[in-house]
Amino acid sequence: MTKGTTLTGGIAVDLLLSLIERVEHLEEERTAITTEIKTIFTEAKHAGFDVKIMKQLINIRSCDQKEIDAYEELLTTYRRALRI
Repeated sequence: MTKGTTLTGGIAVDLLLSLIERVEHLEEERTAITTEIKTIFTEAKHAGFDVKIMKQLINIRSCDQKEIDAYEELLTTYRRALRI
């Protein structure tokens, strides 16, 4: 334990409270970011973009080229099997 730590029932209260407050702060930030993302997608929809396709593109952009190639190959295989 660090000097000045308040213990209650063997629990470092100061540390516990600090950790909880940090998580709460991050939860607030996440909520704000989620709201901003929704606003952007609403703007995109009003501009005529397909939001579902945009979300797929965002997911694809987070992959490396090998993952993209494997995904496209499997998608093509499935489409051919279903004659789409």
